[in-house]
Amino acid sequence: MRLYSALFLLVLTQCVYGTERTGPWVTAYYAGWMQGNQWSHHLTPQEIDFTAITHVVHFSLLPNPDGSLNDQGNGLDAGNATAVTAAAHAAGKKALVCVGGWNTEEGFASATSPSTRGAFIRNLIDLVRNRHYDGVDIDWEPVSPSHHEQYVQFIGELRRALTAQNHDLLLTVACMGEPALFGRIHTLVDQVNIMTYDFSGAWPGWLTWHNSAVYDGGTRFPSTGAPLPSIHDRVLSFLAAGIPAAKLGVGIDFYGYVWNGGSGTPTGGVTGPRQSWDAAPWVKDNVAYFNIMDSLYRPQYYRWDTAAQAAYLSIDNSGSANDRFVSYDDENSCRAKIAYVRQYGLGGVIIWELGGGWRPSSAPHDPLLQAVRGAVLERSPSAANPATRKER
Repeated sequence: MRLYSALFLLVLTQCVYGTERTGPWVTAYYAGWMQGNQWSHHLTPQEIDFTAITHVVHFSLLPNPDGSLNDQGNGLDAGNATAVTAAAHAAGKKALVCVGGWNTEEGFASATSPSTRGAFIRNLIDLVRNRHYDGVDIDWEPVSPSHHEQYVQFIGELRRALTAQNHDLLLTVACMGEPALFGRIHTLVDQVNIMTYDFSGAWPGWLTWHNSAVYDGGTRFPSTGAPLPSIHDRVLSFLAAGIPAAKLGVGIDFYGYVWNGGSGTPTGGVTGPRQSWDAAPWVKDNVAYFNIMDSLYRPQYYRWDTAAQAAYLSIDNSGSANDRFVSYDDENSCRAKIAYVRQYGLGGVIIWELGGGWRPSSAPHDPLLQAVRGAVLERSPSAANPATRKER
């Protein structure tokens, strides 16, 4: 038995304490820029099916170097904030505000320095109180080793400040890696949510691979013998760092990756997972589910990778340059991930991001969210069986 597996079983046996919970949490990010009608697929707070989620996270405030908050860059002004919190509270659900996002490390590092950390935390508390949020989600990306101590200090002080304001205020964190760091602060937060997506790219020494596979399916890098990334491997590393299973969440991505062209695969260009290449393909990342379904999906392209528990489209067109491998989460992926959470006693899932799954032209308008809802309500592991899938 691998060391991780042994540690996993030990931690799972000792630390799953959420047996009274009726189901896993579904913490859904909702981007401020998707609220406005400047987007053809914009999603209003009133259109969110709050029965399908437990928490909504309004994404996101940006940390300014002086400890102030930028609520304009991503559309989190007071009006949008009030609309989100009012809709969530009317449905009896919690609304948190996120601070951060990709490439915010520099802003966080300055805002949480000793000279500005106090002001930064006060500004956060004031905003939470004034805009009626139920807590804060910290998405410091990335957290370089040189900032680990500063991160721990910040989380500790923020937790104390939130509790002093209102004991019921929540503090959650989003993370990519660095399990040892989050093992140090897990007692201070309510959820440790691993962003288990953006797993792959057309990098040197790589193979084509899924954006958010549940398992590696036994696939390894030819050059190193290391397994390809998967949710399961990432979860094991966080459990090995001492984080209780019931504190962990994993990711469902309402955005996919479109691999294009390349040459030297068995089909010419890229058309599926586990392919090596001679000339590298190019990858369009973070393509919204609604765009994939509207522009690329055809029933004959659909594939389910049973070993990896991941959906994809295989498009073998005439000419290598026109071939495509589309890695995305579909209804089956949502069911498989909820089944995984239940199987291993995890706390729940995060969704990135509600607007990406909104399809006004379809019925239902939010098929992925409804798949999550159904899987949470359905306690049988058979909910992850792709044989139950109905073609659109």
